[in-house]
Amino acid sequence: MTDETPRAHPVRVLLAEDQGMMRGALALLLGMEDDIEVVAQVSAGDEIVAAALTHRPDIALLDIELPGLSGLDAAAELRERAPGCRVLILTTFGRPGYLRRAMEAGAAGFLVKDGPVEELAGAIRRVLGGETVVDPALAAAALSAGPSPLTARECDVLRASADGATVADIAGALHLSESTVRNYLSAAIGKTATRNRAEALRAARAQGWL
Repeated sequence: MTDETPRAHPVRVLLAEDQGMMRGALALLLGMEDDIEVVAQVSAGDEIVAAALTHRPDIALLDIELPGLSGLDAAAELRERAPGCRVLILTTFGRPGYLRRAMEAGAAGFLVKDGPVEELAGAIRRVLGGETVVDPALAAAALSAGPSPLTARECDVLRASADGATVADIAGALHLSESTVRNYLSAAIGKTATRNRAEALRAARAQGWL
């Protein structure tokens, strides 16, 4: 519980988390705060914007890896369609590239899930107050790592290469020629200092570039 003087109206929170047990636990714990109310819960990224437009939350608390649409892509959509809703990313994956992409998408905060609920509740209040809240260690790592070296198209091709897709499969899915796909894959392998596209995909994911 918070000892602060409560607002006239509780902070309205939309919670997006694909794991049901985690989502329920977060909703329960946040609901114990006197000045926070979870007004909507969704399990997929492509449900976030519709829920925000319906329930008008003050804060959207988003995981990154969600079915349908990533939390990062949803954050960018919220910035356009629900600008009054501030975004706080809460994820298991504290990757420097994810933090950089979250800030570019308009997120106002980025925390990892291993912190106490009091820290999360405090971050929600601070984000509502106009602050940007970022895990300090992750912020330092992001500055040290620098921006992603991959172009948007190289990222598209790497994503499409998952699950054993052939060059022909990737070319068809992205409406590119096979030679262009090979060029993008070669560039991505070189930029990630790896030996093949599978390693390049793993390396890019580990850095949060995809």
